[in-house]
Amino acid sequence: MIKANDSNRKSWISVPKNSDFPIQNIPFGVFKKANKEICLGTRIGDTAIDLSQLNRLNYFKGIPLKKDVFEKDNLNEFLKQTKTVWRLVRDRIAEIFDIENQMDALHQKQALHPINTTQMMMPVKVGDYTDFYSSKQHAHNVGCMFRDPKKALLPNWLHMPVAYHGRASSIIPSGTNIHRPAGQQLLEAYNQPVFGPTKLLDFELEMAFITGQGKPLGEHISTSEAENYIFGMCIFNDWSARDLQKWEYVPLGPFLGKNFASSISPWIVTLDALEPFRIAGEVQKPDTLPYLKFRGRKNLDIHLEVKISSEAFKPTLVSRTNSKHLYWNIFQQLTHHSINGCNINAGDIMASGTISGEKPNSYGSLLELTWNGTKPITMPDGTKRKFLNDYDTVHMTACAKAKKYQIGFGEVKTKILPAKKTSFPLNY
Repeated sequence: MIKANDSNRKSWISVPKNSDFPIQNIPFGVFKKANKEICLGTRIGDTAIDLSQLNRLNYFKGIPLKKDVFEKDNLNEFLKQTKTVWRLVRDRIAEIFDIENQMDALHQKQALHPINTTQMMMPVKVGDYTDFYSSKQHAHNVGCMFRDPKKALLPNWLHMPVAYHGRASSIIPSGTNIHRPAGQQLLEAYNQPVFGPTKLLDFELEMAFITGQGKPLGEHISTSEAENYIFGMCIFNDWSARDLQKWEYVPLGPFLGKNFASSISPWIVTLDALEPFRIAGEVQKPDTLPYLKFRGRKNLDIHLEVKISSEAFKPTLVSRTNSKHLYWNIFQQLTHHSINGCNINAGDIMASGTISGEKPNSYGSLLELTWNGTKPITMPDGTKRKFLNDYDTVHMTACAKAKKYQIGFGEVKTKILPAKKTSFPLNY
């Protein structure tokens, strides 16, 4: 049993009722303190905990941590350590802050900070980013909209986790605003491309996992080994400019319609913390090739929500779904990614693809929720949304619920600003 997961454990740090950050969570992230110092940390309740200070104060004695591993501005060096070390650190944090223990008042002052006095930063330096397409309902919906509904899934989809490589440099933390992107779109009335701001800006509700250091180039990771190389998970908003994407994606797939931004939640919740929420996924038919077979419960029961707000109305629920709807689980995703010998590095991000359930209100994008704009959503101020407007803010949350506690990820909140002016005239 993982010690930190004891459902009866309580902390001497105050934890509000229904907090997403009980002592059973212990996520990892990076925050800026009031004095502007950036530090690696964790969180219990509404208290941010400076891991570098805990290390300096010798609280991690006996754990084989690399020297200065917490004296960084991202988690990458920590991710290069083994899963055994990750678990030892998380278990030790649970012991330090267990209600049966206590911390010296001076140590508390040095290591603990009210969360409202901190600013969350990017938790990892992302070297590579891959976006999968692992929700069967989402793939089916898109196929029905743009292809023959009788052949909604492409021939390869039920045989492997389909994916594309995205742009790592434009992954941003929650709270970072984005500008409406511009690019080429097809003006269908004249069958000619034009340049201008996207008219069809969309969110995509996803979960992502962050990797530790994988095997050398040329070797692969099996489904039974994959758990040792996945550190944790976060919420992922894979922004999409649908009109740019539609015009450019044939034959090589997404480019400018995707690479302008992707947003992630600030805390990485470890795979260990999510252990109690494992469930069986959908039975995969036809049978997979041998390298994609696995044993045990590999899907995760995580509740997901999307809300939209604007200057005229408060956050309004538009989608409620669950990560259990993924057809291809994260262990299969990692195995397929490496099966050709591709090397995996610490800090790589692999997103699930849009997560959609069977009910219309459980779809994970406006493309599906409004069925490509044919069924607009009415907002509290009476305005309608086919796709996102300037000054809309998209809020995403995720939470796994047990009987005695819940595990959350923190909100992904992003505001859309108007397109930036260009130095050349737009076509429209």
